[in-house]
Amino acid sequence: MSKGYLCLVLHAHLPYVRHPEHEDFLEEKWLYEAITETYIPLIQVFERLLADNVSFRLTLSLSPPLLSMLTDPLLQERYVRHLSKLIELAGKEEGRTYGSPFHQSALMYKKRFQEAMHIFCDQYGRNLVNAFKKFQDSGRLEIITCASTHGYLPFMMLQPENVNAQVKAAVDLHTRHLGRPPRGIWLPECAYAPGIDEILKRNGLKFFFTDAHGVLYASHRPRFGIFAPIYCPSGVAAFGRDIESSKQVWSSQEGYPGDYEYREFYRDIGYDLDFDYIKPYIHPDGLRTHTGFKYFKITGKVDLGQKEPYSPRRAEEKAAEHAGNFMFNRQHQILHLASLMERPPLIVAPYDAELFGHWWFEGPKWLEYLIRKTAFDQDIIELITPSDYLRMYTCNQVAVPCSSSWGNKGYHEVWLCRANDWIYRHLHMAAGMMTSMANRRRGARGLLRRALNQAARELMLAQSSDWAFIMSTGTMVEYAVRRTKTHLNNFLRLYDEIEGNRIDEGWLRDLEYRDNIFPDMDYNWYRQSAPQAQAV
Repeated sequence: MSKGYLCLVLHAHLPYVRHPEHEDFLEEKWLYEAITETYIPLIQVFERLLADNVSFRLTLSLSPPLLSMLTDPLLQERYVRHLSKLIELAGKEEGRTYGSPFHQSALMYKKRFQEAMHIFCDQYGRNLVNAFKKFQDSGRLEIITCASTHGYLPFMMLQPENVNAQVKAAVDLHTRHLGRPPRGIWLPECAYAPGIDEILKRNGLKFFFTDAHGVLYASHRPRFGIFAPIYCPSGVAAFGRDIESSKQVWSSQEGYPGDYEYREFYRDIGYDLDFDYIKPYIHPDGLRTHTGFKYFKITGKVDLGQKEPYSPRRAEEKAAEHAGNFMFNRQHQILHLASLMERPPLIVAPYDAELFGHWWFEGPKWLEYLIRKTAFDQDIIELITPSDYLRMYTCNQVAVPCSSSWGNKGYHEVWLCRANDWIYRHLHMAAGMMTSMANRRRGARGLLRRALNQAARELMLAQSSDWAFIMSTGTMVEYAVRRTKTHLNNFLRLYDEIEGNRIDEGWLRDLEYRDNIFPDMDYNWYRQSAPQAQAV
């Protein structure tokens, strides 16, 4: 029998970016890169583990915006075109690099892109959600949800019905695509405030995650620290992130991803090669962009121009070594904790899924080696999901987690700072207007119901925490500001037309096509049925 448990959690999320009005929209590449470099490599890992009958349990959150984009026919078609271009470029790179230290990497990319096309088109009919559902149904993955548009929930608790709508829309979409309601939720940015758990309970959710201090600084000191969940008074469980295991994987300075043998993310042929050669494979306007062809390793603390050639074989060997090191450290961590606790300790290790493959190219291989080593090379650690743990240990300490997030300094300042504070007075005003419409217009039908539902979609899209985050980091700020303002302006026009009883059906139809997230949206989710909760 194992001495303790490891709960690996991958949070898969991207902001909702869909622009049918533009044939080549730069920000849509966020999705295409994540599919090629993260989601398909993870699917390949799970396929190999399944084929070899390797026993494992993993938790994966699929955010509603990501589910919506992965199942959208327009984006699926555009991804196939994107991938076809990469395969064409791979053929050229195979010849261009022949006889050079980069040839093996070029062959690796050609193989990866061809396999990606086969998996995406032939194996799963362009719908990768079906792949994750298969692993769920086979008992390997516990798939959980996230708030509808990754809205920063503590800032919405001034109007709890907005949090309720964010959660209801998420549960509805998740159930529609995965065939069963989620038992848990990844709170956007792991951001919690007292009262949110009551809304989660009302929507059938059993657990969520916080950063370590969210549990450690709860209303009552937890007896087992972060190595067992606590129950909120509502009965919803809170799992705290383990600091030690997170740092080993997250940190580019002290963690595995910064190893000198791993692939250098910032050196890409989209910037390195002659413009005329690379032009067909970057943005049509001539903007140089990442192509995914990266031939250099991190090398060390040297300038980009001094990087050395990447070796796929040596990098994979390093991934196996690091997987063994991670397992070794968790074994000793668990043995130490088990000597102090009267139940087997639980280590919760949550990460952004896009770290694996996109930012840390070797991440999926590291994960596969870790799962295999855990299954065959030791008997101290057992992989587990939150639902598994709660079924085994039904009695847990009751306390209220403290207000917190996993952002810089652990609280809310990333999403409320000088760069983005202007958005909240507009979001709060629009949220109040949406609730007012929902309360006053019960039982709406036909064109009015369509307009009310679209107003709810526009509000949710404006509430995405991604826009505030981008503004705070100073990257792609113009796009984040434009998205926030566009959705708010769409909402305000819809509100004006609804209140004036003069809905422009042609414009509404166009809006429904452009911002088509949540096909089963119900504006009644915004009615004031949620009890008032404590505001942050």
